[in-house]
Amino acid sequence: MDPDLASLSIEVGAVLRQHRLILATAESCTGGWAAQVITHTAGSSAWFDRGFVTYTNDAKTAMLGVRPETLAAFGAVSLETASDMARGALQNSNALISLSITGIAGPTGGSPGKPVGTVCFGWCVRGQLPEVERNRFQGDREAIRRQAVIHALNGLLVRAKTMPSVP
Repeated sequence: MDPDLASLSIEVGAVLRQHRLILATAESCTGGWAAQVITHTAGSSAWFDRGFVTYTNDAKTAMLGVRPETLAAFGAVSLETASDMARGALQNSNALISLSITGIAGPTGGSPGKPVGTVCFGWCVRGQLPEVERNRFQGDREAIRRQAVIHALNGLLVRAKTMPSVP
């Protein structure tokens, strides 16, 4: 495991344990990479419930409850879909916090409105509305996916650190 990713996983685990938060992930373009980074850390079962890899629109709908209307209106790579994915991960797990990642890692699949490297993220705390964000990363497919995982986990850290601990 890349030492930077391993270190990030340890930090995520420490913060989630400190706040007694359980995580679920919903991933598309990263294909489970965020969940793999998380489960690299021994003892992660104390703070990680499950990960959903929903690469197709059908999987997003079936596993996470992403509405077909959302996909039709905004596409799989959109803030709206990232929001639905983050909510769906919570609705279909025992987690208290979730993250979602959906994007275009390339080398093909981009468009003028959504070029290769466009990635949308969602973070959601049970009982709250999701927070979403869109970024554009540079590099080849591997670099884009790696940057997306790092960004998603860092975004999770920011949000988890500001939450009160669960009793």
